[in-house]
Amino acid sequence: MLRRHHAISLQQAADESPTLAKLAALTRESSERLKAVEPLVPPALRSALQAGPIEGDTWCLVVKSNAAAAKLRQLLPALQAHLRSKGWQVNAIRLKIQT
Repeated sequence: MLRRHHAISLQQAADESPTLAKLAALTRESSERLKAVEPLVPPALRSALQAGPIEGDTWCLVVKSNAAAAKLRQLLPALQAHLRSKGWQVNAIRLKIQT
């Protein structure tokens, strides 16, 4: 039997796989959360942030340096409150230093 493989887009693959669809949705939501909180983050720190994984009611932000993480820790309560006001169930934001 001869099999023919054809390329499909990432979106097609995600649509056809429940696991990939869920992962794609979480990735999209994490990016939306980052966009929602960016106005609350000082402009100099914005480039040091990346959206990270969502695990239940905990969201992770990936931070480029310890110094940026220290400053962001002061903003976490405001970021959480802002996300909750937008309808997201965020009870904790975890910071992960990118190495």
